[in-house]
Amino acid sequence: MLSLPGLTGRHAYVNRLRITELAARYRLPAMFDLRPYVAAGGLASYGADLVDIWRQSARYIDRILKGAKPADLPVEQPTRFELIINLKAAKAMGLAIPSAMRLRADELIE
Repeated sequence: MLSLPGLTGRHAYVNRLRITELAARYRLPAMFDLRPYVAAGGLASYGADLVDIWRQSARYIDRILKGAKPADLPVEQPTRFELIINLKAAKAMGLAIPSAMRLRADELIE
């Protein structure tokens, strides 16, 4: 399986449909780090939950607006990760997703 972490830059993100189309055309079971790539047709993603990151960011900004110095605040790591599997993409590639992996997934796209 081809793993494509780091495709989160602006240029890659705006081209996510093209990237996932190419992976599908060449039958590359690509795994991404963001859900939008799977929604665009990619096989799977495992990465930080974007909504949770936005919530963490809001709490961080709230602390700064209340007077905390950014340099004094600790670096925070994501706390929630999600596994998204696109069963439609798997079927198109002729891949069988094991039931254990289906059960573990936070979301299945059919």
